[in-house]
Amino acid sequence: MACIDTGIIDTGILDTALDPAAALARLAGADLSAGGVASFLGQVRQEDGLTALELEHYPGVTDQALARIAQTAAERWQLDRAVIHHRVGRMIPGEPIVFVGATAPHRRAALDAVGYMIDLLKTEAPFWKRVHTDSGSYWVDAADTDRRAADFWLDQMASEDA
Repeated sequence: MACIDTGIIDTGILDTALDPAAALARLAGADLSAGGVASFLGQVRQEDGLTALELEHYPGVTDQALARIAQTAAERWQLDRAVIHHRVGRMIPGEPIVFVGATAPHRRAALDAVGYMIDLLKTEAPFWKRVHTDSGSYWVDAADTDRRAADFWLDQMASEDA
């Protein structure tokens, strides 16, 4: 597992099972000034014929991208903690893929930061997705909806900074 933990920023790329309950437990109660704890858990969804999902990444570059996304969120929403843990390797339906969490003095900041982090990592972090089905395997491109979701946050931040 590649991991960056600065006390505020906690990012990791795991090639073993992701434990979202443990990740959330590390956030809850970690900072008594945090009134808001928010999280998102992504998992492999069952689709017709799907047998497994395989994720690959660019070591070093992906780690830095996750850390940069979490750092931007921490600064923008004045977070106490920003967490991104992402799986790589082969996973079956129902297995967790990604955990994103944030703590902040108030709920809106924690919720918005989690939305920002999950939307940005879908387009800004170099992960490659391969779908395995009963009839073969194929690589999947990023969805247009992922780009639009990231653009929402980037446009909002640009207009606030203007």
